[in-house]
Amino acid sequence: MEPRLIVLVAYPGVQSLDLCGPLDVFAGAQRLIDHTGLPDRGYRIMVAGPTAEPLRTDSGLRVTPDAALADVPRQVHTLIVAGGATATYPLGDQALIHWLRERAPAAERVAAVCTGSFLLAQAGLLGGRRATTHWAAAREFARLYPDVAVDADPIYIQDGNVYTSAGVTSGIDLSLALVEDDLGGRAAAHIARWLVMFLRRPGSQAQFSAHLAAQTADRAPIRDLQLWLGDNLDQQLTVKTMAARSRMSPRHFSRVFQAEIGQTPARYLQTLRLEAAKRRLAESDLTVEKVAVDCGFGTAETLRRTFIDALGVSPSEYRRRFRSAAAP
Repeated sequence: MEPRLIVLVAYPGVQSLDLCGPLDVFAGAQRLIDHTGLPDRGYRIMVAGPTAEPLRTDSGLRVTPDAALADVPRQVHTLIVAGGATATYPLGDQALIHWLRERAPAAERVAAVCTGSFLLAQAGLLGGRRATTHWAAAREFARLYPDVAVDADPIYIQDGNVYTSAGVTSGIDLSLALVEDDLGGRAAAHIARWLVMFLRRPGSQAQFSAHLAAQTADRAPIRDLQLWLGDNLDQQLTVKTMAARSRMSPRHFSRVFQAEIGQTPARYLQTLRLEAAKRRLAESDLTVEKVAVDCGFGTAETLRRTFIDALGVSPSEYRRRFRSAAAP
């Protein structure tokens, strides 16, 4: 049986890691097959550009494609479109858009990394589908392509045989998920360890941590509160408590917090607690009951309902998915 043909689409100005990240994942998968005798048909990996001439990525890296797009074989198993710092060039390349419109529907799987989602949408491949892209480009993506259901939160989304991922390193997460579909979880976990990735994230993982994002608050009292909250999630925390900690009235505190963080104090606290629970489940052997108490949910049932509502999985299932990916 012929190996799966993996085609990575590059162009002048492509983001280096959007291209090299997935390339290294599939190359690692092929090395694993070669070195362990894994009974699988394996991969043939090809980088394709507008021509076969060398091109420069947005970081200045010089890349020589294996083939021009016109010379890519017809039987493509997985087509991956890398993103770039700006979509201006590729969106204006009508030959590239036409090639995607013609060839992508015949591929078994189609994927986009970061702003590569713009290219799939421009080619009419995301209409009526749910998709994501880099969080900083999500609003523009939704404006340009109103027929796409844009979700800026997940690190990758699967809709049928079409996959889209968020910014930069999420292309590695997506590629590992594709390899897991092909070779199984143990093989994908082995590749993740080889790449020194501490944990493979499921697609529902948020693009960035609320705890880190919140550190962009301009006002010192809010920044100080955020740091304090992270160490005191097991306490009874109300708006009144947080306002007193920030030396503000509850009404003024709520207005300032909303302006600084972009969400209500209660919503932020819930997100912070959820992230803390996810870390504990993935990185410790604490019981679900203990995690619920430590993170301020009170009971395991409250934690379970929160996980189902926010992530679509129970705490136990979330732990299983994470620990299986990280286990030796």
